[in-house]
Amino acid sequence: MAEKKVEKKKRGSIALWFREMKSELKKVTWPTASQVYKNTVIVLIVCAIFAVITGVMDIVLKYGVSLLHNI
Repeated sequence: MAEKKVEKKKRGSIALWFREMKSELKKVTWPTASQVYKNTVIVLIVCAIFAVITGVMDIVLKYGVSLLHNI
């Protein structure tokens, strides 16, 4: 008898989870198209900056290691 209660509880909890998820998504304040565009541009710029920094560090460290290797 306890097993039947567990099965019903599992099915009920999944349905409850979907209902709660739906109600929470209704509360979300979604960004406007212009906000998404601005944030996307910022992310791309920051990624480009980090790519340049990483590339420069790679070149400098490669040069430094080659100098140490030739000693």
